[in-house]
Amino acid sequence: MSRDALLQQVSDVLERAGFFVSDRCDVRPRSFDLAARRDQLLLLLKVLSNIDGLSVEIANEIRRLANHLIGYPLVIGEKTRDKLLENGAVYIRYGIPSINVRTLYDYFVEDVPPLVYAAPGGLYVSIDDDVLREARTDKRISLGALALELGVSRRTISKYEEGMDATIKIALKLESILDMPLACPIDLLYSRSQNELQLCLDSLSLMVRDVLQILVDIGFDVLPIAHAPFNALSQDDTITILTGISKYTDTMIKRARLMSNISNVARTQSVFIVEGRSRTSQIDDTVLVEKDELDELDDSTDFISLIQDKKSKSHKFYIEPQTINSVLSIKEV
Repeated sequence: MSRDALLQQVSDVLERAGFFVSDRCDVRPRSFDLAARRDQLLLLLKVLSNIDGLSVEIANEIRRLANHLIGYPLVIGEKTRDKLLENGAVYIRYGIPSINVRTLYDYFVEDVPPLVYAAPGGLYVSIDDDVLREARTDKRISLGALALELGVSRRTISKYEEGMDATIKIALKLESILDMPLACPIDLLYSRSQNELQLCLDSLSLMVRDVLQILVDIGFDVLPIAHAPFNALSQDDTITILTGISKYTDTMIKRARLMSNISNVARTQSVFIVEGRSRTSQIDDTVLVEKDELDELDDSTDFISLIQDKKSKSHKFYIEPQTINSVLSIKEV
């Protein structure tokens, strides 16, 4: 399957599950491909034909973004190495759950969580140790008798009852013998780490570094981003801002529109800091602020007020410069 077809399948599943899905992030560099929201649940999704193509750098950035946006990262793919991903199985890549489209559908549409995870050596399940112990004692089966029937050691049964995970084969045998479901469902939306390291400002271009330093100086908590349509997340106690930094170019216009779409899904504000002159004050819902305007600000409240002022004065539509030129040419004729 082509990557475009896979992306479309993912979008279709999410929309069927009631998510509002962003446009595809089709500008480079990019870390995530789609953002999706359902009520208070926000997902940042990376879609890859082969999940082994996820790099540690990209994975770290997606997790940082998800953490700051109070969302969850997911990787959706078709295969790992030369094998197709199993339905109902979770593969972890650099701390991010990775699943196929069918598992995505089961989890969010059918409300059926996966039970299996992949690890070196095969597929495993987490056994509910309390249920296992109670079921064995209720049926008056000794550790030795159960071990003999499974073909494992008595000590192995003890470890299962202490919380050790089991292979699928063993888990199925245990459930058959005890006539009891034992596998624990896997939560794809597990707790996010609160201690993600931020990217170093020194690795950024001079222009981006200067703007982000100004935002830090006026009171924002800034998270630099290297692989997204925007350059940073800027936050204070009241607002989260997708922050782009660039000269005014056709590429910037495309990025601003994509940022606007993503901010609507993520429920954030979208702002582009423009080096030099800007031809408009807003592109879709992305507010454009000239870099020189930052020199007049004393704190984050001033910046927020500037954004709100520009939004209130801006027209609700944006006309491409080439469209204006076409109109002028018609008038001349």
